[in-house]
Amino acid sequence: MIIPESQVPTILLRSEERASERRTPITPQGAAELQAAGMRVLVESSPVRVFTDQEYAAAGLPIVPAGSWVTSPTDTVVVGIKELPPEPAELRHRHVFFGHAYKGQHDAEELLQRFVAGGGQLLDLEYLVNDDGRRVVAFGYWAGFVGASLAALSLAGRLTVPLQPLLLDDLAGQLEDAAASLSEASAVVTGAWGRAGRGATDALHLAGVEVDRWDRDDTANLDSDALVGHDLLVHCVHADTPQPPFLVEADRDRPGRRLRVLADVTADVTSDLNLLPVSDRHTTWPEPVRRIWDDPVPLDAIVIDNLPSLLPLQASEDFSKGLVPLLPGLFTGEQVWQRAAEVFAQAVAGRH
Repeated sequence: MIIPESQVPTILLRSEERASERRTPITPQGAAELQAAGMRVLVESSPVRVFTDQEYAAAGLPIVPAGSWVTSPTDTVVVGIKELPPEPAELRHRHVFFGHAYKGQHDAEELLQRFVAGGGQLLDLEYLVNDDGRRVVAFGYWAGFVGASLAALSLAGRLTVPLQPLLLDDLAGQLEDAAASLSEASAVVTGAWGRAGRGATDALHLAGVEVDRWDRDDTANLDSDALVGHDLLVHCVHADTPQPPFLVEADRDRPGRRLRVLADVTADVTSDLNLLPVSDRHTTWPEPVRRIWDDPVPLDAIVIDNLPSLLPLQASEDFSKGLVPLLPGLFTGEQVWQRAAEVFAQAVAGRH
């Protein structure tokens, strides 16, 4: 029996708004696997996505114009990475992306209101969790790897700006070349045993930096003297509930402070749960480093909210391998998606 096209479960891979967002949540291979499993996958054209339109077309995927999701049938599921464009004001589809709307972030209320107005739903990629509440798909490893890499290169005076996407071998080579000038440097990685923390540690080891790995017990009883006694801080703690901040203005003049560079991999600076309140804004690819303190020891911050996009190939391939097996469950009511839907419903109900 031939199923009418209108009844085939349909996913639309949308293009990204940011010119610096090179990642994709679904690779050509992943999209072809979904299509072979009986789903319909549409791919919006993108000039910056790490995989070209031609690679998707060669894998048998139809290419549609950027922005096609706006007029697509309501039962189409729209999948992306980062923020939506400001229009339309009413969002009527199910959207799968990193919405950053559940922790009091700037513009969160506006985004949620757009879903309420259109009757759509945000299924936030950050909130896809298993029965134990652990995330089942994430970019964390590569976020930590890139964030720590930028911090190490900045400390060594070897960070080239504006930032450009790299292949893993090229970035690893830069770290190894910087190792001689970082032989006396030390770093602390918070959240060190999570995905991002492991990536950060691996990058710092390539750069020859001594690493102290702090996790939950260490940060619950934070030793501020020890923290600022390092040259680098790579912050990888994913905060879901309020807790005391790790670095505050009073630490500027703390005796023995060596801290010169912090890389905030979580990039939650616009959230009520920001654990590094000395840093309150994102940095960018053109200007990745921002001076926070000038004296008595200069302190610079790197707070880029799409770090894995600087290694777009590795990040996209890893993420797609985790996400693609979950996507058919969007249409069969799998628990991982039901949990994400419940988080959205709670956020909508709790709006101010």
